[in-house]
Amino acid sequence: MAEFVFDSHSEDDTATLGGRLADALRSGLTIALNGQLGSGKTHLVRAVCAGLGMNPDVVNSPTFVLMQTYADGRLPVFHFDTYRLGDVDEFVAIGAEEYLLDPDVVCFVEWAARIEEVLPADHLVIQIEQTAPQSRRFGFHGTGPISHAVVSELIREPFRR
Repeated sequence: MAEFVFDSHSEDDTATLGGRLADALRSGLTIALNGQLGSGKTHLVRAVCAGLGMNPDVVNSPTFVLMQTYADGRLPVFHFDTYRLGDVDEFVAIGAEEYLLDPDVVCFVEWAARIEEVLPADHLVIQIEQTAPQSRRFGFHGTGPISHAVVSELIREPFRR
């Protein structure tokens, strides 16, 4: 089982992590983002989108709209935020579950633990912990072959800060 931990000490470190994750991503993958308010979930998505060749300035939290779409990079990205949903049934009712099964896109789900039962069997879990005002610990855990391959690639290539 592949697991990877990255300690970010700055926004630049997180941008580096996002770029590396973008390089490792494969279409059809859902990324479950979990962490407290302000832990950096949206910032990581912004960094990944920049790494995929998108304008990071257009990436923002989908808290009030539930989903944002970014399609002008190497892979189309669907970005969900389930924080304001009452339960998993609301997520399913808006048709969001369909996107998680699309083999041609990448999905990021903030507050993914709220809808865990509808996540694909193979998804990448990223737990984000704030360790200091500007520092974060990103824990990566794969749940199947595609997500394990992504984690293995992050482990294999050394990070240059």
